[in-house]
Amino acid sequence: MNKDEKLQNTKDKLIDATMYLMEEMDEPLLVTSRQIAAKADVKPAMINYCFGSRENLIYQTFQKQYLSFLKAEEVQKIIGSGMAPADILKELHYQVARCLVENYKFTKAITGFILFKRNLGQESFSFGYVMKHFAGKRSEEECRIIAYELSTMMQLIIFRKEDIKRDWGIDLDDAGQLRRMIDMRVDMLLGGE
Repeated sequence: MNKDEKLQNTKDKLIDATMYLMEEMDEPLLVTSRQIAAKADVKPAMINYCFGSRENLIYQTFQKQYLSFLKAEEVQKIIGSGMAPADILKELHYQVARCLVENYKFTKAITGFILFKRNLGQESFSFGYVMKHFAGKRSEEECRIIAYELSTMMQLIIFRKEDIKRDWGIDLDDAGQLRRMIDMRVDMLLGGE
């Protein structure tokens, strides 16, 4: 096995160990670097070497699960549907929100990283559809901000879903209420051309 294959093998072992431990714990943020390294049978320093931080490892673990979720046939149908960009955004954001709700342990664990530390240079899936929706009526900068707000606010809303249910009576675990929230957010941000 060459150096690149060994590194990828170590990354895979760390991601698998993180997934296993986070699914086992009630509070995934309590999973330590030492626990992850022990489960992966590697030195704790490999977490920083491979991922830069434990938080990024947790985020990358969720990304692996999320990307397989987005490859689902249902999501591919949405992308190829020919719907208007705003409707595609509603459907895709609903699918992502559903993934965040269904994987709430991960949502709680990665929200801080996503909101405060994620590389903003990573292209948002929303950006292209926001650009298509506005078709030159908004600048690229405005479209990037709108796409960013769509994704980060959704992340924060899902993170606070228990408080939202308790204080506002909106149950985001209910598919209909989740869909209404997503539609409202997309309409608010895309409505004014």
